[in-house]
Amino acid sequence: MREQNLTCIGCPLGCSISVSLSDNGEVSEITGNTCKKGEEYARKEVTNPSRVVTSIVKINNGDVNMVSVKTAEDIPKGKIFDCMEALKKVTVTAPVQIGEVIIKNVCGTGVDVIATKKVNALT
Repeated sequence: MREQNLTCIGCPLGCSISVSLSDNGEVSEITGNTCKKGEEYARKEVTNPSRVVTSIVKINNGDVNMVSVKTAEDIPKGKIFDCMEALKKVTVTAPVQIGEVIIKNVCGTGVDVIATKKVNALT
C-alpha cells in the first residue's frame, strides 16, 4: 500500500487530497476533498494523468507571425513532449479562424489541436 498527496485543481479551494493505492495500483481510498470534483480529479491524476496543451505555431501570410493553439481536450501526460515536437514542425497559412483544426488526432491521441486566435491574411 502506498499513499500519494495532491493539491486539487478542480476548484479554487485547492484541497489537500491523499490517495491510497493498493499494491496493484488501484485506488483504495481518497480523503481530504470537499467536493466530488476533488475525488474525480484525484482518481484520474493517480491512474491516468492528462493535460490540455497550449502553444503557438508559425503562420505564413498572416498579419502576425504566430497563432496560438491548444489541444481541444486533455491528452495523456506522457504525450505532451511528443505533441510539442509535432507543433514545432507545423506552419499554417493565413487566414486562420478560432477553432480551426491545426493538427488532427495529434500523436494518435484522438484529440485535435485547434487555433485559439483569429489571424487575418495579408492583403
